[in-house]
Order: sequence, then structure tokens, then C-alpha cells
Amino acid sequence: MTRESQGDSRTESGERSEPRSIDWTDTETFARALDRADTREKGNYFEAFAEGDLIEHDPGLTLTQWGNEAWMSQTLNHDPAYWRTDAARERGFDEPPVHPDYLTAATLGITVEDLSEKGGYFLGRTDVRYPGAPVYTGTELRVESEVVSTATSSSRPEYGIVTWRTRGRDAETDDVLCSYERTNMIPRREPVATDGGGGSAAAAEEPDEPDLPSEFVTPDGGAFEDFREALERADDRDAAVAYRHERGRTQDDTTVAGLPLATLNTAKQHHNADVMANSPSGDIVTYGDVTRSTALGHARSDEDTYREVGFDDEQFHTFVTPGDTVYAFTRVLEAEETGRDEAGTVRFEHIAFNQDETPVYSGTRTAEIRKRSS
Repeated sequence: MTRESQGDSRTESGERSEPRSIDWTDTETFARALDRADTREKGNYFEAFAEGDLIEHDPGLTLTQWGNEAWMSQTLNHDPAYWRTDAARERGFDEPPVHPDYLTAATLGITVEDLSEKGGYFLGRTDVRYPGAPVYTGTELRVESEVVSTATSSSRPEYGIVTWRTRGRDAETDDVLCSYERTNMIPRREPVATDGGGGSAAAAEEPDEPDLPSEFVTPDGGAFEDFREALERADDRDAAVAYRHERGRTQDDTTVAGLPLATLNTAKQHHNADVMANSPSGDIVTYGDVTRSTALGHARSDEDTYREVGFDDEQFHTFVTPGDTVYAFTRVLEAEETGRDEAGTVRFEHIAFNQDETPVYSGTRTAEIRKRSS
């Protein structure tokens, strides 16, 4: 037996005595042990990333029917083509496919342990794209990220800024199933001196409040023609095609912790209430892709979505915590014919907001919207 496990086994005179066992579960003893123990850290600091690095994330994830349906149901994405075989076949699918929101969340979730588990602010994501062919459950997703750029944060010396290009691939065919570019603040192992980054005094002044359009136009329905006609009504007038959606979704244990963990998103922000109690949010926070998907679910319930094309300029503006309710607001930016009988292309701006009417997410989305005649 070791001296550590038995304690001091000699008297002052040097004679052996009965060994003292250590009760490692005694509160005071265990506290002293924790103070002396090293912590095996997870995640990477800013210094670990260099432009051009290619990171192959391990493990992968098999996209399951359970995961797909859990994500869709909890974020109120109820498009029947993703639930029912008959509706899927009417849309040209062999069977209900993987929803693009679940695919996006799974692609990002797999990267968290390597890229952002240390924490830091999610600054944005853009160029989110999918293939033309549907993705079906049972597909094994493997993910890689390339470091696009690294930069010093001028305002926060304890952080750096990293941008990655991430690609989720079919492990069998190597086809790219989902790709995007995202930017995060990442903690530095050692803070660096900066110029303070406060900007000029003039830049810090409150900007003039812009005038909103005098009229908001709401489409009559959810078909492509409804969006195009609404834009035509707003054309040459001081008007915008903009409206809010009635549904809201209050954040609970499933949306805040369950859904991200099911996508292998190990960020402590979503499941470690002890650590997050001392953070700026004061509590665990909803995974950004849950907030986004919930807002999109509200929007899609008021439109006849045919196919998702992509997303750009996505930003997360403030924390969403348990008990917060996520609502959605939509602006219609463009509606264009594609020469296809079944659908036309519409570009939206979606804004998620909470019960205090504070924006929590924004982004532009391009989708094919079914025509009335199809």
C-alpha cells in the first residue's frame, strides 16, 4: 500500500503505528483534494487555431428518425412532407427526408467539442447551403472544418475571433450535405494587449432613429403568388411586406438541454447550470439553432414551403434562457419566378424575438415556395 493511501504510518519516535485510512468522501478532505487536483480540460483555446488548418471532427452522427422528428416536433416544424410518406412522395421524395434544420444543427453540434466548447460569443453564420438531393434518415454524417481566418478582438483582450468553413458529408459517398461559414469569439489561453477597440466618440453616439415604412402589407396566403402580389402592392409606395407570426414557444428542458445534446453539442452553456450561474446570462441558454429553427417553424406555418435553398447573414443578438418565449417576425424581400410549375423562389428576412419584444436572432433565408396551381 502507498503512503498516500495510508497516511503517515510512523510515530514521533519512529516506531510503526496502525495506518490511517483516508476518507476521500469526507467533505473537508475532498475539498482539499479538489484544490490540489489538476482539471483535464475540454475544448481548444484561440491559440490552437491557425488559418488553413483542417479539423476532422470525431465522432460522426447517424441522422435518425427519432432525432429528426424530435427536432421538428419541439421546434414546431410540421411540414407534412417530413412526416408522412404520401406527402413526401407528392413532393418528389422517396420517403420523409431529414429536415434541413436538424441537418444544420447536427452538423454544427458535432463541431462544438473541437471548436467552441471553451465558450465565447457566436458572432454569426452565413452561406448555409444544402444539396439539391434530399437527405434521408440512416445517413452517417461526418464533419470537417477549415480555419478561414483568425483575428485579435480589439475590445476583448481575453478573446480572439475565429472563422471556420464547415462541411457535413455523407460518410459513404463523401457528398457535401450541409456547409456554412461561422464566426465565434474564442477564449485565449493568455490575454493580449489591444488598442481598446472603443472606436471614436462619434461612433459611440446613439444613431438617429430610422423612419419605418408608413404601411405594412401582409400576404393573403402562403403560396408563391401571394408573396409576389404583396410585393407588387408595396411597390412604389412607402410600404414593406412585413408581419408577425402568432405562435410562440417557451423554452423548457427539452429545447434548452435535450435537443443540443442529441446533436452532440457539448457546450456547457446548454446543460451546466452550475457554471452558467456566474455567466452574463445567469443561466443555461438555448442552442442558437433551436432558437433559429423555432422562429423558422413559426414562419413556415404561414407559408407553403417547397424546398429550403439557403441562409445568410445569421446573427444571434442576446441570450435565450429557460422560460423565455421565442416568437417570429418576417419581412419578404424578393419573389422570383424560376420557370418551374411547382414553385418560385422567395427571399425572406426572419427575426426571432422574446416575450420582451427584444430581437434574439436574425437572418435572411431563400426558399422555394409552392405555387397555388401546383
